[in-house]
Amino acid sequence: MPDIQIQVVPVTSFQQNCSLIWSQATKHGVVVDPGGDVAAIREAIERAGITVDFILLTHGHIDHAGGAAELAEALGVEVVGPHEADKPLLERLDIQGAQYGLDGTRNVTPNRYLKEGDTIEIAGVPFEVLHCPGHSPGSVVLFAPSLRFAFMGDVLFQGSVGRTDLPGGSHEQLIGGIKAKILPLGDDVSFLPGHGPGSTIGREKATNPFIR
Repeated sequence: MPDIQIQVVPVTSFQQNCSLIWSQATKHGVVVDPGGDVAAIREAIERAGITVDFILLTHGHIDHAGGAAELAEALGVEVVGPHEADKPLLERLDIQGAQYGLDGTRNVTPNRYLKEGDTIEIAGVPFEVLHCPGHSPGSVVLFAPSLRFAFMGDVLFQGSVGRTDLPGGSHEQLIGGIKAKILPLGDDVSFLPGHGPGSTIGREKATNPFIR
């Protein structure tokens, strides 16, 4: 990915792949899914020497959105995404935090929700928005055709798929969305999921037992 840098900052006990993506030329970028450990995220931003333009959320679960309000306030930036169907989750992040022992978690109200067909520019690169519910009602995948790369959230993993036993989850909906929207992107597309190592669409088509 020429000129584009991505750094993963694993956060909280969930080891969620909070990501920084930025342009080497402009040193402007975005924070994707700041689930917590905001001090560590800010330290990574400072080490990279970048200016954050906004915060992007793939969905509303605490491990992805738990630090968004605090980080947005600290950086003075807006929060974009996920799909509005996750609004109830974002309005209950404090309750989710209490359930998982993550004290001080704050609710967040995005400045802008995303929907199917939107295009959003990240580090100077257009990313297409794919609404892929099932793990959560408002989960989105961000796909950059020019980079052949996607931020997958918790939709698809290396060797697995997002869990669907949480409120608002649907295994049928998740698998349907993966087969209709994700797999057709192309075998050469690489992706970073919300947890664990990255993969490619082709590898998952060939080896992932949930979608073969």
